[in-house]
Amino acid sequence: MTEPHTVAFPQDRTCPYHPPAAYDPLRDERPLSRITLYDGRPAWLVTGHALARTLLADPRLSTDRTRPGFPAPTARFEAVRNRRTALLGVDDPEHRVQRRMMVPSFTLKRAVELRPEIQRIVDERLDAMIAQGPPAELVSAFALPVPSMVICALLGVPYADHDFFEAQSRRLLRGPKAADIEDARDQLEAYFHELIDRKEKQRDPGDGVLDQLVHEQLREGTMDRPELIALAIILLVAGHETTANMISLGTFTLLQHPDRLAELRADPTLMPAAVEELMRMLSIADGLLRLALEDIDAAGTTIRAGDGVLFSTSVINRDEAVYPAPDTLDWTRSARHHVAFGFGIHQCLGQNLARAEMEIALRALFDRLPALRLAAPPDEIPFKPGDTIQGMLELPVTW
Repeated sequence: MTEPHTVAFPQDRTCPYHPPAAYDPLRDERPLSRITLYDGRPAWLVTGHALARTLLADPRLSTDRTRPGFPAPTARFEAVRNRRTALLGVDDPEHRVQRRMMVPSFTLKRAVELRPEIQRIVDERLDAMIAQGPPAELVSAFALPVPSMVICALLGVPYADHDFFEAQSRRLLRGPKAADIEDARDQLEAYFHELIDRKEKQRDPGDGVLDQLVHEQLREGTMDRPELIALAIILLVAGHETTANMISLGTFTLLQHPDRLAELRADPTLMPAAVEELMRMLSIADGLLRLALEDIDAAGTTIRAGDGVLFSTSVINRDEAVYPAPDTLDWTRSARHHVAFGFGIHQCLGQNLARAEMEIALRALFDRLPALRLAAPPDEIPFKPGDTIQGMLELPVTW
């Protein structure tokens, strides 16, 4: 039964770059609140910045969604909760082993090395968009293909297959039904099973991450095929969906804040700080999920073993104690300690790559299209519901 005076979570945003208005009471009740999930189950919601960083680093909170009682934010999630999920869905020591294999491919040094290739991809997509002429739909023309091409090149996945895996990624993240998610997962597993077969037969492996894992970890028996497939799916889906949403929503947000955009145009060295501030303000991955394995004392109360614990990054990153005037964009503030990438051992593996893609994509977009503007009224442009990664469904622009 729904507890009185609790907020239902998740909810849709009323503005694509602000938390849902229904979360306002949660901001007033920081750092910890009671919420109800879609099925009426009560859970804890962490909304304070300091408490979030403490609890996200606490090994007593599990990310293993196959554990009984793990909180499900939607019926779709509940239906596929027991499917194997790498990195995000496993605890140490298994998580540590998987992450150690991936770290060399996602270091800051590697992201710097990839910048010329990212720039080439960005320029190529802008060339095509400009050649076609205005208006354009920015998600399909630019925001989605850029990170898709980058992650394909990094992993060693043929970009020629992008229509297939982008469609399955959309179904995996947004349904609309549990059957859609299960079928999307089945199709992605079958796709990677066949791709791994092809890579195993290659005498000279390519230089992608998957090639390396196939010819080293899989052949040596330090990783089995189901684990490799689960890892490939999470890297591919997260690697293009999250950054695509940040590029589209970041562009929309900048166009809605012309004074801040003018500051970026006048001083391009502000772009790294602007990316951090956009990450903080947009917080597209809202509602990180955990399960308490033991009783935990927090904020003057006790989170009991078996309780679901969620983290609202959109509310945490608007904590006035850390970010004065948190609802405004401010390139001069230090936003680097935001939790848009999570925190602790499960902090986003691809954050260095995401930052590089955002900086290069936004700088080039506004440099080459100085007259860029929305091609529809802002309140008529559709954005994503609150039960998935936030971003724009479409972004019609002209110049």
